[in-house]
Amino acid sequence: MAAREPVDFSLRHDSFERWYQTPLGRALLADQRACVDAHLDELTGARQLQVGISHRFPLASGTDFSQKIVSTPNWSPAIPDGVAVCDADELPFPGDSMDLVILHHTADFSPHPHQVLREASRVLRGEGTILLIGFNPISIWGLRRLLSRSRNGPWGGRFLMKSRMEDWLRLLDFSVESSRSCFYHLPLQRPVTERRRNLVGKLCGNGILPVGAYYCILAKKRVCSRIPRRPVWKQQKVITLPGSGTVGASRGCASRSTIKSSNSGSSNGR
Repeated sequence: MAAREPVDFSLRHDSFERWYQTPLGRALLADQRACVDAHLDELTGARQLQVGISHRFPLASGTDFSQKIVSTPNWSPAIPDGVAVCDADELPFPGDSMDLVILHHTADFSPHPHQVLREASRVLRGEGTILLIGFNPISIWGLRRLLSRSRNGPWGGRFLMKSRMEDWLRLLDFSVESSRSCFYHLPLQRPVTERRRNLVGKLCGNGILPVGAYYCILAKKRVCSRIPRRPVWKQQKVITLPGSGTVGASRGCASRSTIKSSNSGSSNGR
């Protein structure tokens, strides 16, 4: 059996970025922006970081943060100032420096999805917020990816399970505040009639069933402050040996003092 060739995620980034310019891609992006704004409406802070497949699709533009940073994995001459070019699993930011981290399909299009979450946790301060968006494999979109031979556009992503991402977040000391799936649309480029859209909504339980095209997870980083350890010397009890003025002497010193006294007494008796 031939070995499987490694996936070139840089090519898949470009394909997914071009797909976002299609009618279905624009509809998905509009739905994701509305979902993010609803989750982060009242959130404020100093620094906001969005890590995704492109800097051309900013999310949470209406949040009240002093500094908003966007990263992109590929460099191009048209990249504006203030955009960081870096891999999602190796962010060039110090630890505990961000108040909000948005992962926009970042784990879907990364060779190391677990490391992506680790890096987001590292740069996020204690009690900071992470918002993660990923494609849902338990959906019509997941079935479309499974049956398709093409790996262009979103079909080149991993489609990781929502429960798996929640477990990874909990292992990194996050508490999941909310988790839901969204966008109950057929993965078709041609316009969908209102009747067909309503039919898909009924089949999906009108949003009750977690079978939307993508999921949105909001989690908070829980970091317990360490209890400072007392110096070792303060833990030793100060004692006074009977018949001696030595303070804080150990058992070894006491035994040697006793031996010396007995030897002196025997010599005087001689």
